[in-house]
Amino acid sequence: MGILVRQLIGARMALPGLKRGFSSTPGGKEVHVTHLDGNNAGVAEIVMCRPHARNALGNLFVNEFFRSVDSLRHDSSVRVVVVRSAVKGVFCSGADLKERAKMDNTEASLFIQRLRGLMNEIAALPMPTIAAVDGYALGGGLELALACDLRVADSSAKLGLIETTRGLLPGAGGSQRLPRLVGIGLAKELIFTGRQIEGAQAHGIGLVNDTVPQNEAGDAAYKKALELAQEILPQAPVAVRMAKLAMNKGIEVDISSGMAIEGLCYGQVIPTKDRLEGMLAFQEKRKPHYTGE
Repeated sequence: MGILVRQLIGARMALPGLKRGFSSTPGGKEVHVTHLDGNNAGVAEIVMCRPHARNALGNLFVNEFFRSVDSLRHDSSVRVVVVRSAVKGVFCSGADLKERAKMDNTEASLFIQRLRGLMNEIAALPMPTIAAVDGYALGGGLELALACDLRVADSSAKLGLIETTRGLLPGAGGSQRLPRLVGIGLAKELIFTGRQIEGAQAHGIGLVNDTVPQNEAGDAAYKKALELAQEILPQAPVAVRMAKLAMNKGIEVDISSGMAIEGLCYGQVIPTKDRLEGMLAFQEKRKPHYTGE
């Protein structure tokens, strides 16, 4: 990978710092990583399981989330990451207000900086990320979903940046990422009012990519996220990662600079074996087999 592209990948704000079910995670962890196999080989899940606090963003939870992200960043075997909850009825309820109440102003400010850093680290993962929003995603919980590339929600899920109802404002990237998805006017309306909307409405305004009716198990969005992941899995991994980088960095600059970034990223796929395999598969009228090389 070229030096300039490595610099682009590194240009992010980095601060210091199971299988499906509704039970405790291995070793009692609040957040952990699971690597799937079979038809889902190449998919890694970041699983949130803090049932007593509805996956609230407490210190331990955030620390374990950081470690989970760190473990995936350089794992070339992972082609898609799904972020999901193992707590039925909730994706993430946002800030842990009980912990927050014990912090002084300086501690609260440092924690929000760390939380913002976590969201940036999620957004900077090189492979596509999908948030499977089953249930509530409020405040920092929705900001977590916004840090992912794609979002799938069950139609009855509740989503909202509710910080203004608590005397706060979205401080982990929500006020910056939401306008890019739904437009500045609608983003202001949702943030100013602290309004909660359901998954179906979120899909209608472009906040989520897809929505599905909830099932009895409470994991409809998760199952849909796996279907979406399976559409990504067969594609050339280096090309997908470079496309993500080109879009993420290109949207931050003017169109001319964005085109230059695209050119740099495009240049990284030219010498790959996958590109040659794609051309050969087309000529031989068969499906390509990409190895990520």
